[in-house]
Amino acid sequence: MSKKIALWGPGQDDPVLREFKDALAAEWVRRGYVYDDSEMPDAEVVFNFINVDKPKPFRRRRRSNYVTIVSSLPERPDDVLRYEYPLMVRGLANLGMLVVPGDACHFVTPERGFYSVPDPGDLDLWVRGVVDRITPLATSRLVIDNRFDDDLEPELWDGDELTRGLLEAGRRLDALGLLPAPFPLEELVDEKELRAIKRIYGIGGLSYGNLSVRKDDIRFWMSASGVDKSNLQTVGKDVLMVKDYEQATGTMVLSVPPGIEPNRVSVDAIEHWMIYQEHPDVNAIVHVHAWIPGIRATEFNYPCGTAELAIAVADIIREEPSPSHSVVGLKNHGITVTGTSLEDIFERIEPVIEVQVPMIA
Repeated sequence: MSKKIALWGPGQDDPVLREFKDALAAEWVRRGYVYDDSEMPDAEVVFNFINVDKPKPFRRRRRSNYVTIVSSLPERPDDVLRYEYPLMVRGLANLGMLVVPGDACHFVTPERGFYSVPDPGDLDLWVRGVVDRITPLATSRLVIDNRFDDDLEPELWDGDELTRGLLEAGRRLDALGLLPAPFPLEELVDEKELRAIKRIYGIGGLSYGNLSVRKDDIRFWMSASGVDKSNLQTVGKDVLMVKDYEQATGTMVLSVPPGIEPNRVSVDAIEHWMIYQEHPDVNAIVHVHAWIPGIRATEFNYPCGTAELAIAVADIIREEPSPSHSVVGLKNHGITVTGTSLEDIFERIEPVIEVQVPMIA
């Protein structure tokens, strides 16, 4: 069955975007997608051409709808990320796209990634490059569903020495300035929109990054999604026990104490699961939005929580001389670091880590 592409939203009438829009639709059709021009399309890939004064979100029929907001300017703004990121948030999109003819097509991601496809002066070549960049992201598979089983052992309801180690590690990350909030989301959107952002992106907007530590051969403790990583106190709320992955349904399975309303585990749980299962010597993993010069990085900036990102990271770790002492760059995003312990990770990264992530086209 052919996949569908849809162009939607009031911004389609923007004269600056008219030729670009037509070429964009034609390129997706050339690649085998069917153009859905219905009033309320249900397409795998949706381009929402927004009114920048009042971005209207596209109403998704299912989570797998990949939505890119599209806007244009006659000239590149001084700070593309700061201009485009709020529009992407208000448009509840997976990706923001700013078209500046004669300059470039600029992209921003929920993880603060920023990169561009320059305008070569040939519309068809330009659009082809744009679609090349979007396709791997739009076709990636999210693994962010959770199932909570209230079967955590009573002696772990208040945590253990490992969860206390996560608390201290989170505080160390905070002291290093490595737990940034991308933008103050509460100042940009109302409560209803913020709930939608948490559901769609799988983040809570408090701080990015995540930490985990192995409990036994199968299970590991991991920070929850959208919580303050510098204050990982409560089991089931701030820290969760990951015990399984159901591949058929793309679901992470968690053990929690009974009688608690649990938070979701970090969207990167699938990545940590793959690493722990393949490498018994890895006992801790830290992911932050920072950088270490000279490291190997993934080819694409896949969204957080996708199987493709997890596989890309796992492939690089597998090829490292010491998988239990590896540092992998997530393109335009940050790093994932493995270690034999949390202390081992910090001893290696603290002297060399840089807060600024380099953005690469």
